[in-house]
Amino acid sequence: MTPNAPDAPPLRVALVGYGLAGSVFHAPLVSATEGLVLDTVVTSNGERRAEALAAFPDVRLAGSPDELWERADELDIVVIATPNRTHVPLATAALKAGLPVVVDKPVAGTAAEARELAALAEERGLLLSVFQNRRWDNDFRTLAGLIAGGQLGEVQRFESRFERWRPQPKGGWRESGDPDEIGGLLYDLGSHVVDQALVLFGAAVQVYAESDVRRPGAAADDDTFIAITHENGVRSHLYVSATTAQLGPRFRVLGSKAGYVKYGLDPQEAALREGLRPVAGEPWGEEAEGLWGRLGSGESPLTGGGDPVRTLPGDYPAYYAAVAAAVRGTGRNPVTALQAAAALDVLEAARRSAREGVSVTLLPHHDEEEEQRA
Repeated sequence: MTPNAPDAPPLRVALVGYGLAGSVFHAPLVSATEGLVLDTVVTSNGERRAEALAAFPDVRLAGSPDELWERADELDIVVIATPNRTHVPLATAALKAGLPVVVDKPVAGTAAEARELAALAEERGLLLSVFQNRRWDNDFRTLAGLIAGGQLGEVQRFESRFERWRPQPKGGWRESGDPDEIGGLLYDLGSHVVDQALVLFGAAVQVYAESDVRRPGAAADDDTFIAITHENGVRSHLYVSATTAQLGPRFRVLGSKAGYVKYGLDPQEAALREGLRPVAGEPWGEEAEGLWGRLGSGESPLTGGGDPVRTLPGDYPAYYAAVAAAVRGTGRNPVTALQAAAALDVLEAARRSAREGVSVTLLPHHDEEEEQRA
């Protein structure tokens, strides 16, 4: 089989974990991607096993990841969608078994661990990709186009908010105060907003953060602000919160010519949660005209300022299409572990800043910055 043979059999994907990430995001997107087939789901939970079979009747089930390593020659890609603390050991085991790997974000708890994984993947000649799906959000794609087209002029300030109103904690590892769990919003939603800022504006040189535990009974940060000064002078102000009673704009971007303001979240997650699936040739990730952002200067968009800008469709399926091409040798890794490490540098600096009340200076990794912007 040559890498780009048109009649090549589909790449066989094993999905480790069938919780929220596995069942809502990874399994549907893998199954919707031409050239990929969901071969195996790994979960020991009886209810989740039944759900996986109901959704994908032809899928094989495994009770533990060790079963995959024993038949690694029957697989082509492993997707790790398990709790954060397990990402590094599982990715390490998969790479040592000779399998390309996709890991949900955050790929690791520290940038050092991410770089160690990247080195192992390079040593083995295997793909290691991080699922930063928010690079394919509708608003992010639209903003990237506006910046590239020069409509904003020189961007000076980037405000990004991923806010929710969840006054009661749900519990579980994501809200655990145990550092080993790598929970809290800084590493959850913060992984997305920091990654987007670095993709748009390059390396961070200064980080300041404020992080709080607001809700009664909560154990991990649920209201966090991160300020980044980029090497090119752009300042990013990033907000992630579960305690926001009135939600702000998803993006507010101010440039020397104009500003862009966009409210509302990309619709793809909600569609996937409702059981909808992307189908080739059919609309996906579209939003109503009333939700389009506005581009202009001198007046608030809420009082009619600026002109509406059609929001590009969101395109989560593009991530796995790119993974398939990269494994076959016909395309590039869509999100590398070194790019994820650069975001983890910022998250680690933010955690230190919030804890110590200081601004943290970073020394940029220029090779990783070039990779980030490519």
